[in-house]
Amino acid sequence: MKKMSELLETAAARAVPVLNGIDDSSLEAPTPCAEYDVRALINHLFQVVVNFQALAAREPVEFGEAPDVVTGNWRARFGEETGKLVAAWAVPGAEEGTAGAMQLPARTVGHMVLGDLTVHAWDLARATGQDFAPDASVLDEIGPALAAMAPMARESKVFGEPHPVPEGAGPFERVLALTGRDPHWRAPGA
Repeated sequence: MKKMSELLETAAARAVPVLNGIDDSSLEAPTPCAEYDVRALINHLFQVVVNFQALAAREPVEFGEAPDVVTGNWRARFGEETGKLVAAWAVPGAEEGTAGAMQLPARTVGHMVLGDLTVHAWDLARATGQDFAPDASVLDEIGPALAAMAPMARESKVFGEPHPVPEGAGPFERVLALTGRDPHWRAPGA
């Protein structure tokens, strides 16, 4: 089994270029997450990356309204924060025991941020006309993990209802559909 820090490092290596590739002119564009435009989704993803550093260290977090971090050199800061996320989950013991207010297994909490980093990178890539494909090792890890947490995630309104996919849909298409996304979503006018 791969360490969570290694999986997060792999996922971040795919996500950071997507955020670096977002032009300021597309910050108001819609995303596959109907409740978020590009700017709001960047803010949400920053909040997730920072809060899950604290969760790895068993520190309290606040998931209220995400602050607007899309100022100054936010792209470089995102790269720095994902580096801190990887480091937080590399600390010995980070994957052991429980974490967070719900006292979930720490590895499950790691799967949450791994899923967010991967799925939201796809959301942002789709919204801004970029290509994105997760690394196979990350996909192998989040597929079963997100399937296991889907009922709880739907109840909490974190996932939408599953989107139908045809027979023969690929593994990432199935993961996206599981979270309530249309794997074939395109930005209006794209």
